[in-house]
Amino acid sequence: MNLSLNTTTSGRSACVRVSGDLVYETVDAMVDAAVRVLGQQPALTHLHLDLAELAFCDSAGLSGLLLVHRRSAQAGVLLHLDHRPRFLDRILDLTGTFEHLVTVPVSEAGQKAPGETGVR
Repeated sequence: MNLSLNTTTSGRSACVRVSGDLVYETVDAMVDAAVRVLGQQPALTHLHLDLAELAFCDSAGLSGLLLVHRRSAQAGVLLHLDHRPRFLDRILDLTGTFEHLVTVPVSEAGQKAPGETGVR
């Protein structure tokens, strides 16, 4: 199983790019990276997980996403799951966690914010 993580920060926002397999053997690295960012950026308001290159996610990966969501909420940081692959949306939908994990920002005009697919 392989996983690659790349973290960038900009102002009050941070992004962790997740590439590869989010599974039992690798999920701790992703959770640790997200928690590290939350701890190092006290003024952070948005944490983005860029999942465009996510290849696979098992139940441990889903559990890790829920843990990152919980830690983000405790820190008062809004978590965004950006560029989700269709298979992940399906997993989230089947497990009843889609509405819990996915926040679709809405502009004042009632349209999705740029970069948010909102596709299920």
